[in-house]
Amino acid sequence: MQNNQNTIQAKAPQKSITERISTFFTGLYDIYKFILRFSREAFTPPYEFKEFIRQCFNMGYRSLGIISLTGFITGIVFTKQSRPSLADFGATSWLPSLVSLALIRALAPLITALIAAGKIGSNIGAELGSMNVTEQIDAMEVSGTNPFNFLVVTRVLAVTLTLPILMMYASFVGLMGSYLNINQNELTSFTSYIHDAFARITFLDIFASLFKSLVYGFTIGITGCFLGYKTTQGTVGVGKAANSSVVISMFLIFIEEIIIVQVVNAMR
Repeated sequence: MQNNQNTIQAKAPQKSITERISTFFTGLYDIYKFILRFSREAFTPPYEFKEFIRQCFNMGYRSLGIISLTGFITGIVFTKQSRPSLADFGATSWLPSLVSLALIRALAPLITALIAAGKIGSNIGAELGSMNVTEQIDAMEVSGTNPFNFLVVTRVLAVTLTLPILMMYASFVGLMGSYLNINQNELTSFTSYIHDAFARITFLDIFASLFKSLVYGFTIGITGCFLGYKTTQGTVGVGKAANSSVVISMFLIFIEEIIIVQVVNAMR
């Protein structure tokens, strides 16, 4: 009898691990089907242009404030932190090039994506999650509207196309913040600063940053929409969807950053 109890206790953890593995791969399959459905619906009429424009306005224009503040502070702080190291070698004239390379290659895409993951990703997860638990999505299906096309496709496309624009804007604001600091300390003219800042920038740098932003935007959009669209457990699930959208998006962004940097460096 005691041997049978020991056998049952030994099998219990094995079953739990098996269930976890099964749940993990089932989740991956659900994500694959979700992305496949998005790819199909994105090119299938009718197209929700009005909703797409509205989402671009909500995600882009309403994010300019926090992007402006963060980009401006990033440019100033990075310049102030880099000056002492360059001053030791008498190379403070390299500051414009150093700041522009850092902003365009890495800082602007990454910081913009992280801000968007926190602001836009959580908003998407919470909005779609609340619509799902209150059965608004089911009501849209009954009324003859395609909820996936209206809610998911428009949001994913909006954040994917808006993030590169926000990234370029963040780069510009960061460079202006850096210029104010450099002009205050080295009395560098604006024309000289712009010339030095873009002297080392190549088309590969700009293309890589734009490509990063597109990938990050798609990741944020598809993650927030998937978690919000599949929300359960009522209002508790809405909070979990919003939180998970931010955490998972940031994690995936860092993974994508590592991969893209390795590919781009191999192309240089």
